[in-house]
Amino acid sequence: MEEGRIALRREPVQIAYLVSQYPAVSHTFILREIRGLRALGLDVRVASVRAADRPFEQLSAEEQEEQRATFYIKPAGPAALMAANLRMLLARPRSYLGALLYALRLGLSNILYFAEAGVFADWMRREGLSRVHMHFTSTVGLFASRLGPMRTSVTIHGSDEFRDPARFHLREKVRAFDLVCAISEYGRGQLMRVSESRDWSKLRVVRLGVDAEIYAPRPFRYNPSPFEILCAGRLAPVKGHRVLIGAVARLIATNRTARLHLVGDGPERAALEEEVAQRRLAGQVIFEGWQSAERLRDLYAQADAFALASFDEGIPVVLMEAMAMEIPCVATRITGIPELIRDELDGLLVAPASEEELASALARLIDDADLRLRLGRWARRRILECYDLNRNVAALADLLR
Repeated sequence: MEEGRIALRREPVQIAYLVSQYPAVSHTFILREIRGLRALGLDVRVASVRAADRPFEQLSAEEQEEQRATFYIKPAGPAALMAANLRMLLARPRSYLGALLYALRLGLSNILYFAEAGVFADWMRREGLSRVHMHFTSTVGLFASRLGPMRTSVTIHGSDEFRDPARFHLREKVRAFDLVCAISEYGRGQLMRVSESRDWSKLRVVRLGVDAEIYAPRPFRYNPSPFEILCAGRLAPVKGHRVLIGAVARLIATNRTARLHLVGDGPERAALEEEVAQRRLAGQVIFEGWQSAERLRDLYAQADAFALASFDEGIPVVLMEAMAMEIPCVATRITGIPELIRDELDGLLVAPASEEELASALARLIDDADLRLRLGRWARRRILECYDLNRNVAALADLLR
């Protein structure tokens, strides 16, 4: 080293990630985000409220590695929860009692969230961490931020929070947190709607993304028979699966050979299976259940179109994955989806709740191979331009630094 010059070593940014469930099939994008941030030099420590959504032996090698390093809140049990909260009470009595009163003032139902916040804040204190970013755990994070000094940031996905902002304490969270990331301009607008204008400077749009190398274009089929339609998501009323099943029934009634694969599970599965049986569509609608990310990619590779009939959404990552693989997509014209899919350019958008419009859009794709090819290619361009995982994680890393 030259005389008179001082070498400065830049220490990596240490940050906790507080998530609702990790690892989880439906939140694979969080795993990708965390590992992407680590690749960029951030020291990310994960705390999860709930255990993984599958037994250890069913996790991928990557997920097993993450589980071993994750701190779990609920699985530790009631005794550990009480011990952690007692430590926080003894270490910071005024902060603890003040945070407890604040939680109760917002609602008696918050007592469990507060107890979980005590466990998390105790872990942060013991680990010497002072920063936290949150996904799907902002209420726990809100109370934890009052238990000890920490810099806080959150990604708000919607759309549950936007439907009932009072129940989710959105105004209070925007006021309390240092940085609030929305995944779309629509989401940022909803946050502005429910918060005070003095807090709008905290709001940023940080889009989600997919790895376009992993989700590479699949082989294109000019004359598929049957025409394979894929839909992935929780089987719940908000996803509009009944409308999609009705649209497929209309396609079959017009002598088009189509088959729908429903990936996912949820509270409406039995009712949807009954609907399929009543419509005599057992051979045309296949319930695939929950699938790993690897198996879902296999299903994407076999798909001729991807369809979502949701009534309410954030911006589904499954749409991004399908688009990256050059699968033409049909989705409803709601919330932030038109920011992802520009109608007739990157895919087709239809009105929610309209079987007829959804069936018509799918029929166009079945009948016009050139349209499918064009929409698929433009869809991948859209992902590369605006929803590339590496670029968007780098943008988040810059904010967290």
